Amino acid sequence: MKKTITVLTLVATLSTPALALKKDNIEAGMHTKIDSVLVVLAKKTSTATKGREIISMMDSLFDYTLMAKLALGQDTWNKITPAQKSEFTKEFITKLKQSYVEKLELYNNQKVAYKGVAPYQKGRLQLKTELIGKGETYKINYNFHDSDKNGDWLIYDVDLAGVSIVQSNRKQFAGQLKTKSFDQLLESIKLANNR
Repeated sequence: MKKTITVLTLVATLSTPALALKKDNIEAGMHTKIDSVLVVLAKKTSTATKGREIISMMDSLFDYTLMAKLALGQDTWNKITPAQKSEFTKEFITKLKQSYVEKLELYNNQKVAYKGVAPYQKGRLQLKTELIGKGETYKINYNFHDSDKNGDWLIYDVDLAGVSIVQSNRKQFAGQLKTKSFDQLLESIKLANNR
């Protein structure tokens, strides 16, 4: 079941440029975007075609630099060069996009209920949603931050039943960094992305 809901959870893993939402428009803006994703998922087209279309639609809502930084961990992020940060962020985005596209076929006509925006940690906001399938409902919460301190809100993480995409990746990367250098970690991500 967890794999099934990954389809919509990983909607939060698709972009490079950022087009923020205003605070009062977070729920309505996300409602429009996710409903558009559901329409694409219902089409009788190839997985690759669906993936490209959804990535195009969701191309603007996420702060991938912050997501990469949080996933790698502050200590490691502060130790690497700007070029390494850029390369890691690029490979991290590729990793997330590929994971999303691989899960598209798991979609099975689930519906999304929107439960409102609430204050979250350290002045951030969380859009609460529920993915409703046959007999089962899962909470999927999108975490936003004011990306430029001028009221432009971007997603920096998604929580699925209490487990975050960022924290899951951080745990994975931290485990690898116990036995690998940063360059070795980066190379392993590249190899996985190119398989």
